[in-house]
Amino acid sequence: MRYSVRRVLFCAGAAAAVGVSACAQIGTASAAQVATAAHQVKTAAATYVPPTHNFSFGAHGAAVKSVQRRLNQLHYYAGPVDGKYGSDTAQAVWAFKEAQGLPLNGATHNLVTGKFRHDLIHPRMPKVLVPKGGSNRIEINQSDELLVLYRKNTVRLILHVSSGGNCLIDQGCGWITPDGNYKALSFVPGWVTVPLGEMYNPVFFIGEAYAIHGETIVPWYPDSHGCVRIWMDAAQWFHKDVTVGGKHATPVYIRGTAPYSSLAN
Repeated sequence: MRYSVRRVLFCAGAAAAVGVSACAQIGTASAAQVATAAHQVKTAAATYVPPTHNFSFGAHGAAVKSVQRRLNQLHYYAGPVDGKYGSDTAQAVWAFKEAQGLPLNGATHNLVTGKFRHDLIHPRMPKVLVPKGGSNRIEINQSDELLVLYRKNTVRLILHVSSGGNCLIDQGCGWITPDGNYKALSFVPGWVTVPLGEMYNPVFFIGEAYAIHGETIVPWYPDSHGCVRIWMDAAQWFHKDVTVGGKHATPVYIRGTAPYSSLAN
């Protein structure tokens, strides 16, 4: 796993959980130090005690910090463990709900409920889509709107995505993300303008048309024009944690059917 995500997950998860103070240096840590940090994360996770009350977007305090820390331990990118429930944390909350099969709707998608907090103790992992797809791979489950990055057959990162809105051509749009087996073909830094709009730091998997890319609007429901949207903060470093192009390009597997975007209503 490359250092960018390692810093995020260990610093936001391990350091915040067990008091590791040298987060800035973890990119240059020895194998023994990294192994020790991993053991501390595992130990902390085994004894996790969730907060006792509900909260939602905009909340702040110890309860938010506890959930942020736990989500990062579980490889859901929740951003800095700062006790502020903002967009990074919301994206991780949605991803966790999707993986656990918890309901998402327009009224409660940001709400951290009792069931959510209970599932943080003994969560189930996201569904494995292609178990023999290679030890390093990306799986995108449109039915759950989840992206899972595997390194050495181990889950390293879980992100909420917004894929094609499943609006059919005869309905006037044709916004569908095509299922299939692809590879991380190319990467273009910064903002890229394409016929259907703009995308940030795209990792293309079909020509120069379909990509996993950052976006300023990544709703909890499918709403893209066919690409796979991820939150801007994750898009800053996502391309560094996959192999782009060449013989060993990271496989990208897309499966499932995105729910029709009227779910947003």
